[in-house]
Amino acid sequence: MSAAFDPYAEMTATSPRQFLYGLNPLSKVVAVLPAILVLVFVRDLATPAAFLALSYAVLLVGARLTGRTAAILFAAVPLGILLIGFGFSIWVDAGLVSDTAPLLRVGDWTLYQGALAIGFATGLRLGAIIGLALIGGLTTTGPDLVRASVQQLRVPYRIGYTALAAFRFVPRFGYELSVIRAAHRVRGHHGGRGPFARIARGWGYIVPLLAGAIRHAERVALAMDSRAFGAHPTRTERHLVPFRGRDLVFIVVGIAASATILALFFPWNI
Repeated sequence: MSAAFDPYAEMTATSPRQFLYGLNPLSKVVAVLPAILVLVFVRDLATPAAFLALSYAVLLVGARLTGRTAAILFAAVPLGILLIGFGFSIWVDAGLVSDTAPLLRVGDWTLYQGALAIGFATGLRLGAIIGLALIGGLTTTGPDLVRASVQQLRVPYRIGYTALAAFRFVPRFGYELSVIRAAHRVRGHHGGRGPFARIARGWGYIVPLLAGAIRHAERVALAMDSRAFGAHPTRTERHLVPFRGRDLVFIVVGIAASATILALFFPWNI
């Protein structure tokens, strides 16, 4: 395969600490999907905690630790686990856990140890699912995932590349919105300050944003028609997303690690 048509050729020489970027997007999905499905049904604390630690280890070893990645891993996810865990602890029916030790009393309301365990088991379970999903989410682009689905899963290109075109609308909308805001500021349409003024300004962005979206959609449709999109059952791929031996190794190691964690913590030893 020519390196000119292989977007992963440049990634093969990167540091081993960034190996996730050189993997096929589908391999990163298949490797964690069984664990995610099992985590939906577990109820203990140890299993999701182990999967969360595994996902963090893989990300810290195989992905670039940028400011955005660090904020997600060390701020957003832990804070979300704490908020969800404490919130679910409050919502648990006290009658179901009244036989456990009380931890906090506020008037007639009591927070029991069992409620806290249930709440944080839920928070850890959701955190572990998010952590496993971030293995592919932080190291895969949307276009590569679509291309891999078309090339390896044989998803019809009419569906895949239509979704890719829609995906590319998002940054376009952001650019259009920034232009509209700049135009309004130039014309002095500030509308004052405060939440109500912000809402009023937002309503003023809707019509020009819709007009720009329609114009962009027409241009995309004309470009696709000019390239005979949909005229044939298959199309020549410009960017190839290969499935290599290392992808198979990653899948096998990921499933084996998940099976090991389940054998150690769930459901036999609880």
